[in-house]
Amino acid sequence: MPPRSTRNLSATRRGFLQGGAVGVTVAAFARPALARTEDVPPLDRYQRAFFSDAEWVFILAAVARLIPSEGEGPGAIEARVPVFIDLQLSGDFGKASALYMQGPHVPDADPHLGYQSPLSPAQIYRGAIPIFNDWCIRQKGSAFSSLAAAQQDEAITALMAGEVPLPPEMRDFGDLLLENTKEGYFADPKYGGNHGMQAWVHIGFPGARGSFLEWIDQRDVPYPLGPVSISGDRA
Repeated sequence: MPPRSTRNLSATRRGFLQGGAVGVTVAAFARPALARTEDVPPLDRYQRAFFSDAEWVFILAAVARLIPSEGEGPGAIEARVPVFIDLQLSGDFGKASALYMQGPHVPDADPHLGYQSPLSPAQIYRGAIPIFNDWCIRQKGSAFSSLAAAQQDEAITALMAGEVPLPPEMRDFGDLLLENTKEGYFADPKYGGNHGMQAWVHIGFPGARGSFLEWIDQRDVPYPLGPVSISGDRA
């Protein structure tokens, strides 16, 4: 199977995150956090809509390596990225409702030609996670979640490079995992991730504010207002 990705997972967190977000480069915000964070259960008590117990353990470990907690800003766990992915896979995205799913499917086609699997994203996750875990056991001696951090990084790097022998119809698993992790980190909190708009605060993104007219002609001037979510919460 040809390599699916050439991403360098050793890049800094800031470079990794900026690669998946708009290029907003304003200073940290001065206002206190006002986003509603009450009544949010810990991840170990979250009532999952899609993932099984074993799948949930894997997702927690995988996103924690893609956006680690150690560093300048919040990690994927703090941003509740696993919740975002769980909800997405249980909904229209997981069912491929907006994708053209009619054949013919050409599994070895150039990835730039679009989605080439007869499986929905939810089916790809469900089928690929146990295969990847089995590969980790054979190659590293344990399932992914039980590996040391350095071994987990090696395993994810192999997955992204197409070195894990997945069935052709599941070849997009590594890309889906990375893309959905970034989406969960940066999406509006209404979708389950970006808890408390922590990721927006970290990169200086103003969120869903309605007007920026007074800032159009100002360059290299720190934006003084924190982000606003679609629901109207501020951070």
